[in-house]
Amino acid sequence: MSEIARLFRAREAGILVMLVLFVAVVSLIQPRFFSTETLRIVLLAVPLILVAAMGQMMVLVARHVDLSIGSILGFSAIAAGMVFRDHPELPLFVGFAVGVLSGAALGFVNGLVVTVFKLPSIIVTLGTLSLYRGLLFILSGSKQIDPNDIPEPLIRMAQTSPIDIPWIVIIAFGVAFATWLFLTYSQIGRQIYAIGSNPVAAPLRGIRVMPVTILVFTLSGALAGLAGLIYAARFGYVNPGITGVGFEFTVIAAVVIGGVSINGGVGSVLGTVLGVLLLGSVQVALPILGVSGFWQNAIYGGIILIALVIDRTVRQGGLRGLLARGGA
Repeated sequence: MSEIARLFRAREAGILVMLVLFVAVVSLIQPRFFSTETLRIVLLAVPLILVAAMGQMMVLVARHVDLSIGSILGFSAIAAGMVFRDHPELPLFVGFAVGVLSGAALGFVNGLVVTVFKLPSIIVTLGTLSLYRGLLFILSGSKQIDPNDIPEPLIRMAQTSPIDIPWIVIIAFGVAFATWLFLTYSQIGRQIYAIGSNPVAAPLRGIRVMPVTILVFTLSGALAGLAGLIYAARFGYVNPGITGVGFEFTVIAAVVIGGVSINGGVGSVLGTVLGVLLLGSVQVALPILGVSGFWQNAIYGGIILIALVIDRTVRQGGLRGLLARGGA
């Protein structure tokens, strides 16, 4: 077994243990947390984060970051919502196509700017976060997509399916499975890991870094666009002022909890799924425990810091190696 495989196994096992312990502790404090109703609420909280997390995971593995996904989600949701509002006779898949393609286009712009001008992705996407939010207000005229403008079939996707599991849950885990297949069995998927592991050596191995990087950002945007449709289905409205605001923070927290390294080259779909489930459980547990929602971002920030420390420790050969370097 390779070192990378062992690292994945160790991280994923640790995340699973954290998830089980968290559920156990919260259930002891508040027994009603351990119920089928709570499980359903957690599952409904997961799809929105999980779909976008798949894109963010690929971006981070390639040693980049996308801070604009919240604005892309909002823009795509508004664009699809306006199609639903202005052309109610069109089939549902047209709105989905508009949302996903809008997100892909904005993600493509991110990747193009990063690669052509060789700028840090954190700076580029911090700028496009504001740019895309501004375009969102211009596109919508600062007007909300109301519940009566959202098609009933889209709303039902967040409620049920032929197997009694909401369609948005099935779609989210389907996206995760497709991402696993892509990263595991495709040549481009392996190239994404190679670029993140050593971006200097990657071109020497015949990897075309620029198109692969642009593709990664485009996929991240497309998945953020799909998350915008899930948002509309889940909440039944799209408000340009609040939809997707701060969403990137939640997604990055879920991804780093899932063991994806901010230094690139390390991360797995299974770990990301477990990280999203843990974060979804935290979201649901806070109000049940009577914790103010104002603490949510503070908890997320603390989780990110802990994950960064763990990542740094693992990469430097464990705690003993870190202490040895500190004492040198």
